[in-house]
Amino acid sequence: MASLKRRTFLTALAGFGLGPSLVTGAARAEAAKGYVLAADEGEHLIRNRGSIRIKADPTRGCGNLAMGTQQVPVGGGIPIHRHFQMDEAFYVIEGSGNFILEEQKIAIAKGGTIFIPKNAWHGFVNPDTELLLLWIVAPAGLEAFFREVASPPGEPQKQLNKAQLNEIARRHDMEFR
Repeated sequence: MASLKRRTFLTALAGFGLGPSLVTGAARAEAAKGYVLAADEGEHLIRNRGSIRIKADPTRGCGNLAMGTQQVPVGGGIPIHRHFQMDEAFYVIEGSGNFILEEQKIAIAKGGTIFIPKNAWHGFVNPDTELLLLWIVAPAGLEAFFREVASPPGEPQKQLNKAQLNEIARRHDMEFR
């Protein structure tokens, strides 16, 4: 009964032109439910031979943040970039490498935690071992960038030059050096 009253109220607000975003956001919040995913579950994407799994994001009812894992192959890395609106955190699940924060190179290893405030330049280099990272961003948005630059398994990898990558990045409030 309360749910019906709420929907009726939200529909009335929409009828007065008080914004579909209010109705959409409220309906999304009402529909959000918790869930559990196994290690190999979540939306799977491939970028630069590495695996990305989106675990939580607005499409799953998580409107305030996005979370996932990213595998960075030996000799790979994550190019130096920054997010204009997102704070980001990483937890190193497996492996080791070097993290670049602004101009400083810092050794990282399994169990390490990294926090990056918005607008801070950052990236990864891992010449010797594979890295498996847990990433969290708030507000959400990184997952949408991944969907544009990465491919589902079995599909051809997207070949993007630096200009194309930055064009996509800007749409998601970020940029690469």
